Amino acid sequence: MEDRLGTKSADHLAVLIHGLWGNPNHLRYLADGLRERYSEDKLHILVAKRNSGSFTYDGIELGGERVAKEIEETLEQLARDGTTVKKMSIIGYSLGGLVARYTIGLLYHKGWFEEGKLTPVNFTTFASPHLGVRTPLIGFHNHLWNVLGARTLSTSGRQLFTIDQFRDTGKPLLSVLADPSSPFIHGLARFQNRTLYSNVVNDRSAVYYTTCISKTDPFVDPSAFRINYLPDYEPVILDSSNPLSPKDEESLPAFYKRLTVRSRSVLTKIPTTALLVILIPIGVVLFLINSGVQSVRSWRRIRLHEEGKAGIGAGMYRIPLMVENVRRTAEDMFENVNNTQDQEYLPTGSEPISQSPPSSPKGIPRTFESEEKDGASDDQPMNAKRPLEFPTLALTPDQFAMIEALDDVGFKKFPVYIHKARHSHAAIIRRMDRESFEEGKVVARHWLNTFEI
Repeated sequence: MEDRLGTKSADHLAVLIHGLWGNPNHLRYLADGLRERYSEDKLHILVAKRNSGSFTYDGIELGGERVAKEIEETLEQLARDGTTVKKMSIIGYSLGGLVARYTIGLLYHKGWFEEGKLTPVNFTTFASPHLGVRTPLIGFHNHLWNVLGARTLSTSGRQLFTIDQFRDTGKPLLSVLADPSSPFIHGLARFQNRTLYSNVVNDRSAVYYTTCISKTDPFVDPSAFRINYLPDYEPVILDSSNPLSPKDEESLPAFYKRLTVRSRSVLTKIPTTALLVILIPIGVVLFLINSGVQSVRSWRRIRLHEEGKAGIGAGMYRIPLMVENVRRTAEDMFENVNNTQDQEYLPTGSEPISQSPPSSPKGIPRTFESEEKDGASDDQPMNAKRPLEFPTLALTPDQFAMIEALDDVGFKKFPVYIHKARHSHAAIIRRMDRESFEEGKVVARHWLNTFEI
């Protein structure tokens, strides 16, 4: 993928960052959309390259440092060519959204967002796990997955499952990213527009609550509600101000009762436990194989360099294919097991101290409003709106604190309903040219229509 740089009249740089196991080609459709929408005298495009493939195992911190360096080198190159960049936008997909937030903190700390330098304009994430990927934590099988799953993705895995400690803070890196006093939040707050897109179903990598920064998941059973879409973007992008309405008023209490007090028998949990017991060791072996191959390749490169030899044997070209197959197998294993986990809820009355829900410009409030169809109380007129209440997920105290801090900064949140693909995590950005990913075009069109130059 060619980056478009070097046009002297363009003063806006857009940076795109791919996700775990990813590469720049994953963002081709989004980058091409920017190129078609904005001419070379309007926008420079940088698709970050230095975290490709297994490099994404190295953690959010190192990934953010690589991207920050890549951005600074790009700005220096443009300056040498006579171009002064005055505005910046950053787009992150999946893990790339977290890498983007770390990058923003570094740029802010180094003074890039000071007056007279760069004006942060658009910050957007697609299916990014802002609260990590740990399953809401009541229940043995969820605890087992949170413990074992965190150890299959090296440093990035520990950070995504929030079992790490960032430097000497004693806190997980994701908590530091959302600390109101941190440069990461101060830098994020400088952006004129903060937007996120979140899959409501079939995201095997990062589910709704974390990608939409929410302590509830209203979309456990979308068929129980009438879904309201944005005009011209149906049936893909929901109306964030009123995404759900009741289908049948009388059926709602029973639905919530089943949702909050449901329990699964031991027999129904056996498949999940078996997957964890069998597949996690396989995944660990696969990752160790991958690590070993990478080490061998590195040793061979160093030896050839020291001996001054330019030739590379034909056998060397077979190793990347082996690594790619291992990576894909491990990725599929992780996503399939992650997809089997059920979300758990806090018992009624044990919800943590409630923070004020964000106002509508900031994002989706904790409760969705719907019109009252039948009757009204003495102090509530007919046709008044009443909230749809949803049970609170059993998140960690750190995750509840992240939600409060990020909602205080403010995001425009757009739930996305991908119907045609069972792998909505890839479809949301049309990661590949597949017919089942066509709904990703609608998401990209909405994003481009809201992107400010």
